[in-house]
Amino acid sequence: MKPKKSFIPLLFMGVIVLLALFFPAIPGKSVVDDYNYADIAWMLTSTALVLFMTPGLAYFYGGMVRKKNVISTMLQSFICMVVVAVIWVVFGFSLVFGESIGGVIGNPMTFFMFQDVIGGKPWSGAPTIPLALFAMYQLKFAIIAPALITGAFAERIRFTSYILFICLFFIVIYAPLAHATWHPEGVLAQLGVLDFAGGTVVHMSAGLTALASAIYLKRGSDAGHHTPARVTYVLLGTGMLWFGWFGFNAGSAFSASDLAATAIATTSAASAAAALTWIFFDAARGTKPSAMGTCIGLVVGLVAITPAAGFVTVPHSLIIGAVAAIISRLVVDWRTKSKVDDTLDVFPCHGVGGMVGMLLTGVFAHKSINDAVEHNGLFFGETSLFIAHVIGLIGATVFTLVAAFILLKVTDMISPLRVTAAEEEEGLDSTQHGERL
Repeated sequence: MKPKKSFIPLLFMGVIVLLALFFPAIPGKSVVDDYNYADIAWMLTSTALVLFMTPGLAYFYGGMVRKKNVISTMLQSFICMVVVAVIWVVFGFSLVFGESIGGVIGNPMTFFMFQDVIGGKPWSGAPTIPLALFAMYQLKFAIIAPALITGAFAERIRFTSYILFICLFFIVIYAPLAHATWHPEGVLAQLGVLDFAGGTVVHMSAGLTALASAIYLKRGSDAGHHTPARVTYVLLGTGMLWFGWFGFNAGSAFSASDLAATAIATTSAASAAAALTWIFFDAARGTKPSAMGTCIGLVVGLVAITPAAGFVTVPHSLIIGAVAAIISRLVVDWRTKSKVDDTLDVFPCHGVGGMVGMLLTGVFAHKSINDAVEHNGLFFGETSLFIAHVIGLIGATVFTLVAAFILLKVTDMISPLRVTAAEEEEGLDSTQHGERL
């Protein structure tokens, strides 16, 4: 069927081009406090590494779906790199790191159209690198968060509706959570919640939104009974994710330092422990060790260590990876037996993995690793940090789920979210994009 013409998206880009003409963001005299060029080099590298994770996610998810949906699934990750980047420049960076409004969102006019970003005063948490580099690094986190959600409704969502949904997700869910957690005046930051590289901000927001999406969209045709298109794609995607994740976690030190080295060590240990635990747990239940299980377990470990990477010791990171793998594996089993069609188990892996990591950060964080830790974790006999993390987890969970259901309903009213049964049967590659693998 020939698609209908739509000029609204083009008009939207026209408005942005006009804004760019009237708000050129020409920098004034550069404000350089104390740049460290080793830090700058590391953060430039980390920024590229984190962006590399999104194509990695595309392969990771693309290999898991049926052959008729590979292109569509991969494109859903790729499109986030362009949609979110445009929003980020216009007002997205301001929503996250702009002047705080009540500790829940930033003033959209603070850095509107990237004004005062190039040559601007460095961010307080990253004083040795340019503000523009900090902004670009943080953009990559904002890109991958909505891309993670796609695994929950793979093979059954209309592409144009998906684009609208990720825009709303960024504005209503991601930006407030990121501001609340990473802005010094954010409500979660003020509560004492620690999130080194995005366990709450990225993985919980995406995983919980994925759960809401799977419930809202209901089961797909042949749910849970399809053969992955390419397990080799999954292996390739896992390798790309693993590689990029070192920029994700170690880059969050914002310096070429001991802290960055610690984050690399804890990331390596936790991911390895999780992968081993996943396949050994399967073996204990009589299941063959599989490439798919190894890859999923590894990613769960990466997710779980993300909030803790710069706050815990390397031995404790092994515990975090192993515990997260077992809990996520059990939740996958529950999800499989339920009526929730989270196609690629985004909630059990990213949502639950992020929650476990957040709680265990409150258990194992120690101020000797990072002086940002004001109170040691529960393991060391102190309770303040753990209590803050429990409260933060409950608050973030309720907020995300409620907001996600509202956004799904609003998007569905504007543009139907789900493809027709006939389109689903034919495959989204053909019906949504006119392409085939």
